[in-house]
Amino acid sequence: MAQDMTRRSAVGAILAAGLPGGAYGGTGAGGSGMKIQFAFDSHVFTATLLNEAPAQELAAMLPLDLTIEDYSNNEKIAYLPRKLTRRANASFGNEAPGDLCYYAPWGNLVLYYATYHYSPGLIRLGRLDDGVQPLMTRGKFPLRATRV
Repeated sequence: MAQDMTRRSAVGAILAAGLPGGAYGGTGAGGSGMKIQFAFDSHVFTATLLNEAPAQELAAMLPLDLTIEDYSNNEKIAYLPRKLTRRANASFGNEAPGDLCYYAPWGNLVLYYATYHYSPGLIRLGRLDDGVQPLMTRGKFPLRATRV
């Protein structure tokens, strides 16, 4: 009986860990603890990736030398050398500045520094750790992305 309860507790903990929730509700198990460091111009900052297949695929591509540039009035983008093949489970809500996303139709990373709204094809990969201030630097720059 005690062994059966231990197994049930273990299974329950495993299932609970995989449920949507946390700061990203609906996008998976929350942060994976895996971090990416970005560097451009004089800025160095990190992002914590979600525990989802597209974020893991991005991490496996690192290190990367990309170009980051302004797009619209709320984001910076950087095209990956190849498109990610894995897809996220579902659309998401609670969009916020500081989100690190991937736009599947174009194959680019998106780093949001102002409010935005979800659109089809957008996959949240993670979140910037220390705010959006580095993204306020306007222009086009070489961008280095490495695993921390």
